[in-house]
Amino acid sequence: MTSVQLIDQGELLTYRFEDLMRYHGPLFPGGVAHAFKVLERALPLLGPDGPPERRAIRVVTAFRGPGARDAFELVTRAVTEDRYVVDAALERPDRGRALERYVFELACRDRTVTLLLRDGIVRDEFIELSRAPDRTADQDQRLTVLKQEMAERLLSRPATEVYDVA
Repeated sequence: MTSVQLIDQGELLTYRFEDLMRYHGPLFPGGVAHAFKVLERALPLLGPDGPPERRAIRVVTAFRGPGARDAFELVTRAVTEDRYVVDAALERPDRGRALERYVFELACRDRTVTLLLRDGIVRDEFIELSRAPDRTADQDQRLTVLKQEMAERLLSRPATEVYDVA
């Protein structure tokens, strides 16, 4: 399993996916996995000479999920310190319903990287069920399975095969 690393007050911090899941809890493993892959992809680009400074990272995204929010908070403290923004203006409807909200812009000092999810990671069935206003108990159970399957799909691939740099 891979990890992500940052510097905080001169100390190297290392996080694995399991750390993020312990912080978030079991409800949204797919969102946690998305954030982990975004961090895995973006951090080396934000700190080409080594891990970037934790408290200098800003996150702006169209993704609304609480799993991703919690994962970014644990790793960067961006939520608590008002460096995390959900902005619907980043949505890319031209990419289709399955991809439109998976846009993440991370910045650290003078560097900014925008990541877009590759096609084939998020299934249409997941999008339809997750956005359904009045799900049945069976639909909720199916959605739970789809969340876990998505997390497994994400974690089984290198970040470079999950998120593209825009």
